Amino acid sequence: MPNTVKPIATADAPAAIGPYSQATVAGGFLFTAGQIPLDASGELVPGDAVAQATQVLANLAAVLKAAGCGWGDVVKTTVFLTDMADFPRVNEVYAATLGAARPARSTVQVSALPRGVNVEIELVAKLPG
Repeated sequence: MPNTVKPIATADAPAAIGPYSQATVAGGFLFTAGQIPLDASGELVPGDAVAQATQVLANLAAVLKAAGCGWGDVVKTTVFLTDMADFPRVNEVYAATLGAARPARSTVQVSALPRGVNVEIELVAKLPG
């Protein structure tokens, strides 16, 4: 069987704003692009890091669903914050959204993110079956 890469796209999350896919499937795994707090129409969601993290996680949930996955299939996330002081509040939203799922995670502070947002998250999930 050839090693194929398949793009994943859903209208329930914002379209890619550059030459990339919302996610790709390869080798039995789903790899998402980093999601920022845009709604499905591509509009920036206003608010603080909590509001932004909430939208980012909703976008990732939509991409997971489009690939036939859920939070329990996620093996790794990477959280990018422009201010590590937001970590405790973002972590609360993250924990509430993921429920019992506890994937490996890295959280890093970066100097800037696209469109001036405070939060970006990407993930890797194991495809069911």
